[in-house]
Amino acid sequence: MDIDDILASVDRDDVASPELTALDHQQLTRLWVAERAVSELLPWPGALMERMMERVRKQIEIIEDLTASSYDPANNNGSTNNQTLNLKLSILQTDLSRTQYLIRSLLRQRLAKLTKHSMHYLMLISPPSSQSQSQSSPSQHQLTEDTIPNPSGVADPSPLSREEASFLYSHQTLLASHYSASFLSAFPPQLRRLDDNAGGTSMVQGPDTKEVVFVRCLVDEVTVVVPPDDTLNEEMYGTTMRMGEVWVARWEGVKKAWERGEVEVL
Repeated sequence: MDIDDILASVDRDDVASPELTALDHQQLTRLWVAERAVSELLPWPGALMERMMERVRKQIEIIEDLTASSYDPANNNGSTNNQTLNLKLSILQTDLSRTQYLIRSLLRQRLAKLTKHSMHYLMLISPPSSQSQSQSSPSQHQLTEDTIPNPSGVADPSPLSREEASFLYSHQTLLASHYSASFLSAFPPQLRRLDDNAGGTSMVQGPDTKEVVFVRCLVDEVTVVVPPDDTLNEEMYGTTMRMGEVWVARWEGVKKAWERGEVEVL
């Protein structure tokens, strides 16, 4: 039995083929690399993460069963069989550790972005009624939960997962209470809002989509997009990438191509 057979045995009770399992690992790795390289939060891969977590649970069960059988005298037929079992356990544990590392690192990157731009993402996923209610009470003496956009009624909190949206609301509520108790209560009422945009300057800062990323073209050609800004009134198209080429480009110029799977972030 080779390494591929050992790893494939983890999915023996799954309807998914070994090819789909390998493809999911490749997608998870690419998503992890992209999440680390891009400044903004990428869409939550719900279906992919459910499949990966199910495989992790099954792999842990298999490792526990093999570990228990290795200490059972009735199943120990000699040193050769024991060595084979230990090798199999080592390979499965190494593969499990690799998958767990990718998942943990991916979640930590997402949590870092959420806590850095918490109010931005709350306003992004919250319904307009929640935001209008927040804007209608600028004279309150302290920032309470009523002034923080509540995403609980949102059907699809994309790019966040439901768990991330719940965490973000709790995090921002605690942060606002801490700020109010520490120093905001000493400010005039009109200066206590964390989402103030008076004077044309918003206190809510989002991620910088103009940061550059390294991307590789996966299709015949991809045209880099120049989004509209203060100088451009409409979207324009720049130079064209060819298959296999590696470019340094602004994230906002290749974001749509990445979403279509035409480029990968390196």
